[in-house]
Amino acid sequence: MEVASVDSLREAVEHLHGCKALFVESVPVREMYKFADQYKGVQVWAGDVAVFDLTEHPKATRVYVWSEATTGTKRGFFAVLHVPPIISPLDAVRASIVADAKAAFCCPTPLIGGLSTTTC
Repeated sequence: MEVASVDSLREAVEHLHGCKALFVESVPVREMYKFADQYKGVQVWAGDVAVFDLTEHPKATRVYVWSEATTGTKRGFFAVLHVPPIISPLDAVRASIVADAKAAFCCPTPLIGGLSTTTC
């Protein structure tokens, strides 16, 4: 499956957060496992994160967005608001990884930094 276009990422942001988004840049991100010795140096996630400025959002002026293939022709879109402690594309990816891990173990905790996902 091909990579999502900037336009599709912008449309996902505007749909998820109900405000206009202006593309700023795309940032390559690579997150490596750092904790258990047997997994140190293993790549956990790699990809490009699009950065958008937001207009008229009540909590943030920036959002970090990417998508991943799911099943068939569907894509999952991830949008993480630039709200401390999320202040970079790498922070956004890390927050998403943590949120996914918590969801997998059914931990009832709020998502960090305005994280939201949808499958289109």
